[in-house]
Formats: sequence, C-alpha cells, structure tokens
Amino acid sequence: MITPDNWRKSSYSGSGDGNACVEIAHSSTHTSIRDSKTPTHPTLTFPPKAFALFIETVRKPSGQGK
Repeated sequence: MITPDNWRKSSYSGSGDGNACVEIAHSSTHTSIRDSKTPTHPTLTFPPKAFALFIETVRKPSGQGK
C-alpha cells in the first residue's frame, strides 16, 4: 500500500494541539486516517463509500443503532 503524503488535521479533532488529533488523507481511491501522535503506527484506510458509512456511524449519538 502506498502511504499518503497529503496528511492534514481533521476538522473533527478539536481546536489547538489537544489530545484528540486525528489526521486524514484523501485520494481518488481511498481515505486514510491516523493518530497524529503515532504517525508511524498503522492507519485505517477506506474506499469512498465505506468511509462515508464510517463517518455516518461515528456521528450517531451513542445508543442509536444502525
């Protein structure tokens, strides 16, 4: 797998240099996310439709099923 070189801080990470920093990288074929504190650790990589479903799922309030 090719490692993305266009990492940016996710807008969902919170402000400043807090502990909840997630970085995201987009390409035409996938979206990857990683923890900025451990950038050499494994990343999560999704095709576009799966990433959209992932975001939809994590946005739901806890206790609400699919």
